Amino acid sequence: MYLPTVLIILISLAVIFFICAIILLYKNSRGIDKIASETLFKLELFQEKLDDTEKDITLNLSTIRKEQADSARSGREEQSKSISSFGDAQAKRIKEIGDSQRESLKSFSEQLISISKLNEEKLETMRGTVEKKLAELQENNEKKLEAMRKTVDEQLHSTLEKRLGEAFKTVSERLEQVHKGLGEMKVLTDGVGDLKKVLTNVKVRGTWGEMQLNSLLEQILTEDQYRKNVATKPKSNERVEFAIALPGSDEGKEPVWLPIDSKFPLEDYQRLIAASESGDLDGIDASQKALKKQVIEEAKKIRDKYIEPPYTTDFAILYLPIEGLYAEVLRIEGLSDTLTRECRVVPAGPTTITALLNSLQMGFRTLAIEKRSSEVWMLLGKVKTEFGKFGAVLAKTKEKIESAGKELEAAERRTRVIKKSLNKVQELPEKKGEIDFLEDELED
Repeated sequence: MYLPTVLIILISLAVIFFICAIILLYKNSRGIDKIASETLFKLELFQEKLDDTEKDITLNLSTIRKEQADSARSGREEQSKSISSFGDAQAKRIKEIGDSQRESLKSFSEQLISISKLNEEKLETMRGTVEKKLAELQENNEKKLEAMRKTVDEQLHSTLEKRLGEAFKTVSERLEQVHKGLGEMKVLTDGVGDLKKVLTNVKVRGTWGEMQLNSLLEQILTEDQYRKNVATKPKSNERVEFAIALPGSDEGKEPVWLPIDSKFPLEDYQRLIAASESGDLDGIDASQKALKKQVIEEAKKIRDKYIEPPYTTDFAILYLPIEGLYAEVLRIEGLSDTLTRECRVVPAGPTTITALLNSLQMGFRTLAIEKRSSEVWMLLGKVKTEFGKFGAVLAKTKEKIESAGKELEAAERRTRVIKKSLNKVQELPEKKGEIDFLEDELED
């Protein structure tokens, strides 16, 4: 109801504002007074109507307020009655629900008590059954465990006895092998000791070197290609241990000898090895000098005693029985050159002397082939003649083989005829003509 009143007031104010604007716009115009008077008259009429309207609005507002108050009072009374009625109904309903819940709880309690008793009875029964089953299971397990224990004990005992027996057997075998190895080590130790004794004695050591050189010569050369204890110098009693007989310039004369002497300066070599292993530089230098001096002295003895061209070669060979000693001699600076140039002696170890002897052996073979080349040509002529005869014999043999081949073909043909006839054994001919036909086939 307030909204129409506000609208009316706003409209009135707008009209008044419009009229005032018109008055302001036209106050300088002609007839403005007339218009103003008419406007004022109209405004007065509008004011009267506005007052009447305000009165009507005020009356209507009071009526509306009274009606709204009556309506609110009536609504409150009805709402109070409704709330009171609803509260009573809700209280009654709650009471009914409470009674129903109490009855349900009572029934549920009774059922729960019954179920509890039933569960206790079932649990008691199950407990008895489980205890009985557990007792039976425990008894069975004890029996099985006892049986398993007996089985395991028996198997363990047998396995243990077997393993112990095998272990004792293995240990016995190993001990026997160790005992055998110790015996072999003792034999080896004795051998090393004997070898040490041999190498300690200068004379025996020299004999050992000579035996080694003799063995190499016997393996590579023939008996007529070298000699032992040869006096290489005429009118001299000095004899070299070994000398290789090289052919001279004229056939039938004495051979040219290549002296080979074995020397073994072991003490100086051992001192050099010991100094090298300990890293003693001064000891190495002193040992090399001593070894160099000893080797040069021996080489000079060989030069003075055994070299005498043209009866011998203009050089001799100094044989060193150990490869390590030979390597040390070559390693000492200037020693090899001094031996070759001044002493006219060539040092050689076991490997070097073997290669040299093999080369000489090949030379001997080449020389022998050259000497017997005429015999070889005669032999080749005989071989050529015999080869011609062999060709004739081979031709005759070919003819005989071809003849034998023909006979073999005839035999194969007769074999096929016989085989064909044997295939007909089950169908024996009854007529004499068929038998005669088979006989003719066999004869063919």
